[in-house]
Amino acid sequence: MAARWVVLGLLAACLASAAKESVLNMCMDAKHHKTQPGPEGALHGQCVPWKDNACCTANTSMEAHQDQSYLYSFNWDHCGVMPDKCKQHFIQDTCLYECSPNLGPWIHQADTSWRRERILNVPLCKEDCEQWWEDCKDAVTCKENWHKGWNWTSGTNQCPRGFMCQPFKYVFPRPADLCEKIWSNSYKYTLEHRGSGRCIQMWFDPANGNPNVAVAKYYAENGRDGSPAPWAVLLLLPPALLSLL
Repeated sequence: MAARWVVLGLLAACLASAAKESVLNMCMDAKHHKTQPGPEGALHGQCVPWKDNACCTANTSMEAHQDQSYLYSFNWDHCGVMPDKCKQHFIQDTCLYECSPNLGPWIHQADTSWRRERILNVPLCKEDCEQWWEDCKDAVTCKENWHKGWNWTSGTNQCPRGFMCQPFKYVFPRPADLCEKIWSNSYKYTLEHRGSGRCIQMWFDPANGNPNVAVAKYYAENGRDGSPAPWAVLLLLPPALLSLL
């Protein structure tokens, strides 16, 4: 009986390990993502750091830099022209979302018409979130959650009736409010720093490698990706093996 438990334990460990490995280099099932990550030597502008291994195409990376692109028909300038220093963060956010193959531990199913999966609570580095807020605090918007609730009658997002345009610093009083609320908790504000291996970096120098590879591995190995715990993996074993118990 003890030997059987050992065998089942090993099988559970192998399945758990395979589940963890499967999220370390993957693309989510969403509107513009590739099926599998791979090299994209012609990525544009701020998306270039992902060129060695990307979930986005060159065309997607170019559209990510447009004020109003075909990607989602979303207009950054819905309350007047967004300052360039602020817009750079939204471009970088788009590049990370569309191009990164290292978001697997935070991919969840999504029940929407335009994507089957989404990211949720990706731990964003403190510096990335706070600089985003600092550079955008004087930009203007009319909504806290940009994922939903817009007036789309014109074909692009417009402020709903009764919503007033005001500076980001009033809509998002703290950096955490901006990073967590603007995309329905896609990101989570953390106190972890760039280079710690414990938070996802929007900004990095590709000459030093992609730091998010190690971050994804850390969270996968520590059960943050929702992979079955060893006891739960036993439930996935074929009935023939379970009958050995």
